[in-house]
Amino acid sequence: MRVTGIWPLFDLQIQSPRLTLRYPSDDDLALVAEAATTGIHDPDTMPFYTPWSRAEPPALQHSVVQFAWSCRATLTPTNWHLPFVVFEDDRAIGVQDLFAQEFPTARTVETGSWLVRSAQGRGLGKEMRAAVLHLAFECLHAHEAYSASFDDNPASAAVSVANGYEPNGTVLLAREGRAARNLKWVLTRDRWAESRRDDIQVRGVTESLALLGADPDA
Repeated sequence: MRVTGIWPLFDLQIQSPRLTLRYPSDDDLALVAEAATTGIHDPDTMPFYTPWSRAEPPALQHSVVQFAWSCRATLTPTNWHLPFVVFEDDRAIGVQDLFAQEFPTARTVETGSWLVRSAQGRGLGKEMRAAVLHLAFECLHAHEAYSASFDDNPASAAVSVANGYEPNGTVLLAREGRAARNLKWVLTRDRWAESRRDDIQVRGVTESLALLGADPDA
């Protein structure tokens, strides 16, 4: 038996006109972990809650791979985390996360992401977010999607706004020993439907619905 017969998420893939997002195999993780070593953000900034991107190789690659493995190990139909590896052509350029807690009841998801610096500034952040939103709303029938970004990360905020999110409050968080303002964003299903794209395809999702608490027959 192939491992996908046991863990069908390995067949889950989202295709947009410019990008392919794959639920990662170990080979995919090796590619994106190596890509991370080329740089993700300016060293004077920190877009993440946990400063994992400050690590030097090989600890940086270890962190990328171990995090994805932890997502596999802890996945349940109630609480899950999908760390899609993003490919432009055949080049791994980042990770687009989609995660949920109490999904069968709340039907809400949240996103997070990173792109290597060489792939930034070309609209790919917007496109990879649109790809996982299509999975969430069209395939998993989510009601709302959330995201967050620090107020000194306007590029991330712009991705949320471009995908139709609306402001959803702010909170002060500790970041590298200092308080930082975190902006919250929300996208409702109705607002997503207003600009729903018809050029995004999801493959291999039917076999994964039960694993994600979205089985229509459950």
